[in-house]
Amino acid sequence: MYSEKVMDHFSNPRNVGEVENPNAEGQVGNQKCGDIMKMTMRIEDGVIVDVKFKTFGCGAAVATSSMATELVKGRTIEEALTLTNAAVAEALDGLPPQKLHCSVLAEEAIKAAIADYYTRQGIDPSPIVGEGCVGCCDCCGHEH
Repeated sequence: MYSEKVMDHFSNPRNVGEVENPNAEGQVGNQKCGDIMKMTMRIEDGVIVDVKFKTFGCGAAVATSSMATELVKGRTIEEALTLTNAAVAEALDGLPPQKLHCSVLAEEAIKAAIADYYTRQGIDPSPIVGEGCVGCCDCCGHEH
C-alpha cells in the first residue's frame, strides 16, 4: 500500500519539532480527516535556512510533512513556492489515492508559513503566495 520512502519518512521523520525563533509559521488542517500540520521556518536573505514540522495525523501526513521539509530546506522562497503536492507525492514514490490530501496539506502548510513571513515583513502575501486552498481536492472543507 505504501512505498518504502513513505514508510521511511513515517518511521524516521526528518525535521520534526519547531524552529527556534522562527520568522515564519503556518498551520493548516483538514476538517474531514482531522490531520493538522504546523510548519515553522527561519528565513534569511530569501532562503529557508531551517524548517521543522509538527503533524497530528496519519502516517501519510507525517511522511508528506517530513518530505516537504526536505524539499524546501536550503531553497529560496521562490523555489519553495513552486513545490506542489504532486511533487511531494512523487518524491515519496507515490501515495494511495485516499491519502493524496496529505500532500495537499504539506504544500499548503509551506505556503501558509511563507505567507506569515511576508505578513511579518509588512507585505501582503496574497499576490505572491495566493489565497490558500486552490480547490484541487474535496478534502479541506472549502467550497469550490
